Amino acid sequence: MGDSRDLRPATLASHLGRDPQRFLGAVNTPVFRASTILFPTVADLEQSARGEYEGLSYGLHGVPTVTDLQSAVATIEGAHAAFAVPSGLTATTLPLLALLKPGDHLLVTDSVYGPTRRFCDLHLARFGVEVTYYDPTVGAAIEREMRANTRVVFTESPGSLTFEVQDVPAIAEAAHRCGAWVVLDNSWATPFFFPSFARGVDVSVHAATKYIGGHSDVLLGLILTNAATTPAVHRLWTDLGVTASSDDCFLALRGLRTLPTRLARHQVSALKVAQWLAARPEVKEVIYPALPGARGHALWRRDFSGATGLFAVVLQPVAKERVDALLNGFRLFRMGWSWGGFESLAIPIWPEKVRTATRWDAGGPCLRLSIGLEDPDDLIADLAAGLARLAG
Repeated sequence: MGDSRDLRPATLASHLGRDPQRFLGAVNTPVFRASTILFPTVADLEQSARGEYEGLSYGLHGVPTVTDLQSAVATIEGAHAAFAVPSGLTATTLPLLALLKPGDHLLVTDSVYGPTRRFCDLHLARFGVEVTYYDPTVGAAIEREMRANTRVVFTESPGSLTFEVQDVPAIAEAAHRCGAWVVLDNSWATPFFFPSFARGVDVSVHAATKYIGGHSDVLLGLILTNAATTPAVHRLWTDLGVTASSDDCFLALRGLRTLPTRLARHQVSALKVAQWLAARPEVKEVIYPALPGARGHALWRRDFSGATGLFAVVLQPVAKERVDALLNGFRLFRMGWSWGGFESLAIPIWPEKVRTATRWDAGGPCLRLSIGLEDPDDLIADLAAGLARLAG
């Protein structure tokens, strides 16, 4: 497609990661199912054994469906390289393994995705890496948490469950001054709404299961790297053999084509629902960075170009059985651990159970809502009926 720097997101989503001339004019890159790759000469085979072969040498190392997805998301987010892996959790954990060694120190935001925290506590600790959790709102003061052996600062913005917007540029500046890498879980914003590498991030990771896939039918992760972190991540990605399947990457490429359109609908609907909830007497607080007056709104306006459909709601104090009645009776909202699909989800959350560096006390029961692609007025009607059940 040539130089794409002058093209807007919707155009990039439509054209990146495909080349019809390579595949008999097919608009989409076909699904390639291949393990063994044949070489024309002994010299080519020997080059492959030394890691010097320019073409595909084994199906694990990137058939066209996989590499087209990787190149597309790398271009959109401004990365040097991208690596597809089987899940979002793999995407968060593999860079930590690649960039850390025994004796190193890791700083992790206290608002981190729960399974990432579990990996740090159970496995990195077992490998001799010391892990410290920090206040997600610390900003440039993260420098006070840095040690001589701090090698990575892990960020997630907005934070999982509680949606704190981190001052990523300030954190990155402080981390780099102390010789540490910055890894960002950028799943909420997607490659379109937060230009992570322009904000100082060294590795950006995505649960492509969520908005990139968009249809609740694929498990996939993406790791994006700058030039400095690419060799270590590429080496471990290759040696662990954790590349994603061609079928899953095909689905992610399909999702990428409509992602800007879907994100626009998610944002408009989420903002309408959030504003309605914020005006309800049963609601104590809506934590949605795009909502004026909400926590993190100023940083969101400064650093992001859009918002997605995931946010938290704090209810006024009420008995658990009333919250259960609210959730159990929904017509449209359903309960499930994922988000970012076309369907709306609502779950109870308990951030206070996992925090270690900061105290979470919102003053009432908390819910996480994922606003899908339904008509927002229908979702509001469903929520209104739920709040009536909440009141008994």
